[in-house]
Amino acid sequence: MIGLVTVATSALRVLLHRIQLRTVLACNLLLPLPFIINSTTVVSERNNFIDYIRIFCHSGHGGAGARHFMRNKLTAKGGPDGGDGGRGAHIILKGNANLWTLLHLRYYKNVIAEDGESGGKNNCTGREGHDIVIEVPLGTIARDEETGEIEAEILEDGQEIVWLRGGRGGLGNANFATPTNQVPEHAQPGEPGVEGWKNLELKVLADVGLVGFPNAGKSTLLSVITAAKPKIANYAFTTLVPQLGMVAYRNDKSFCIADLPGIIEGASEGKGLGHRFLRHIERNSCLLFLIPADSNDHKKEFAILRSELAQYNPEMLQKDFIIAISKSDMLDDELKQAITAELPPNVPHLFISSVTEMGLTALKDQLWQILNKPASAE
Repeated sequence: MIGLVTVATSALRVLLHRIQLRTVLACNLLLPLPFIINSTTVVSERNNFIDYIRIFCHSGHGGAGARHFMRNKLTAKGGPDGGDGGRGAHIILKGNANLWTLLHLRYYKNVIAEDGESGGKNNCTGREGHDIVIEVPLGTIARDEETGEIEAEILEDGQEIVWLRGGRGGLGNANFATPTNQVPEHAQPGEPGVEGWKNLELKVLADVGLVGFPNAGKSTLLSVITAAKPKIANYAFTTLVPQLGMVAYRNDKSFCIADLPGIIEGASEGKGLGHRFLRHIERNSCLLFLIPADSNDHKKEFAILRSELAQYNPEMLQKDFIIAISKSDMLDDELKQAITAELPPNVPHLFISSVTEMGLTALKDQLWQILNKPASAE
């Protein structure tokens, strides 16, 4: 009888295992390929540009003060000698110029700092908690998820900001001794730390931002004037994440340029890649609008791009604009004059070609002049 029960139990386990396996496979078929390969991966590792992280942070509690009275073989009834509690650990943000993404924080969803230790006898102060230092790329903003308030902003290499302060340690009973109360029987508890869900948001720090429709030639231009190697292909939305490059200028000078994913009409409403990457433009000093020479309506295309930026953040219209007509090696003088008549007269424009490198030197000069103009001229 016992043997039959054992066999039935084993058969039931095998059946349950098969049902479980089929359920998992059925669920995985609904997911993209990276999810099947590694179930712990939230987004494919081929796209390692992470500019938004949600984490739970908890700074350390302060240690409690000690309630103690001195007792030894020479002193039967000594005074209070309870020490103070140690401070709870801080959570600190530190800028690191060698980082350009928040990928290293992706799997650290909980940042729990150490509590301070309680005070001891003989007026011994408790040990402070070890602070947690979170290194982030330059341009990172820390927000409280509940209120949306900006709590910290990292802009310089090595800059440190105490993001969440640890609780203060409580006072021991030695601090409460007075002439009228020489035997205090109480001590303070430590202050609690700060906790909550926080958001880290990266806004790329670049001098110039490339703005344009998909397939306008932004990645090709970046690959020619910098050492960056962005993906280039003949289909829309080749660039899925911002790409940075350093433009070498005269006399060993340089400036940073960012290639941003293509913007289409309705991007501020979530169409295409939406406005997820538009925040990276907010820090650019100058915006370079790339409009291909074979566009059906150059004026309309610039108006759409300008409108999408205005709907996302009206302050972007206060930046310096330059229009570059890409793929201009196919144009003659008559077509260039016709395109010039379509463009707004108050925005400087140039005709360039990334393939033949036509007009790229003049483009660099124009960008450098705008980036380094005196503040009084703005």
